[in-house]
Order: sequence, then C-alpha cells, then structure tokens
Amino acid sequence: MAFISGLMVRKVPFIVAELGADVDPFMLHIYAALAEKERRNISIRTKQALAAARARGVRLGNPKQAMANKRKADSYAKALRPILIELRHMPVEKVADELTRRKVQTPRGGRWHGRTAARLLDRLHLR
Repeated sequence: MAFISGLMVRKVPFIVAELGADVDPFMLHIYAALAEKERRNISIRTKQALAAARARGVRLGNPKQAMANKRKADSYAKALRPILIELRHMPVEKVADELTRRKVQTPRGGRWHGRTAARLLDRLHLR
C-alpha cells in the first residue's frame, strides 16, 4: 500500500504474460526501451521508403477514391448547411454539443467534437 495525497492506494503489479510474474522491473524497462527504439526505426524506414517511391515517380494513394470521398464529404456538408448557418456564431465546441443535442449523425456515426465541427464549418466557408 502507498499513500498519495492522503489517500491509501494499493499498488497493482505489472505482469507480462510472456515473461512471468517474477520478472525484474529493470528488464521490463529494457524491453520497453527496445520496443520504443524499434517503433522509431520502423517509422524512419517507412518514411524513407515512401520518399524513395515518390522520387521514382510512383503516385501514392488512389486519386479516384480521393475525389469520391471529397464529393461525399461536400454532399454531407451541404445537407447540414442550414443548421450550421444557424450555429456558426457559436464556439466550435458549442456547435458540436448542439449537433449532438439535436441528434445529428456524424459522417461515421460517432460523436461530435469541436474539431469535427470546425472542419465542417471550414468546408462550407462559414468560419
């Protein structure tokens, strides 16, 4: 047990199934550091490979799909234009809250966030 800000807190042991319950905490730090280093190396290799592909003239992505996605996003934004014109004077977090309150569906069926509302307002040039 430990005390933090006057509260009694029970320490929960960190167990890695592959290494067992009695692994030395120092070894856990070593494994974590190696994993972080490998993550960085993978990122560097990926960026280098993409840069090399671009240098060879390879076109990355799918332009037709990108245009279809843009048309779909524009259509969705236009459908919400009347509501957004009404709400555009509000801070984007409040716009998101109001869209949620009105049960307006997001493009992916998730939750409204200020950033999502801001992008929608920007798409319609309402900000």
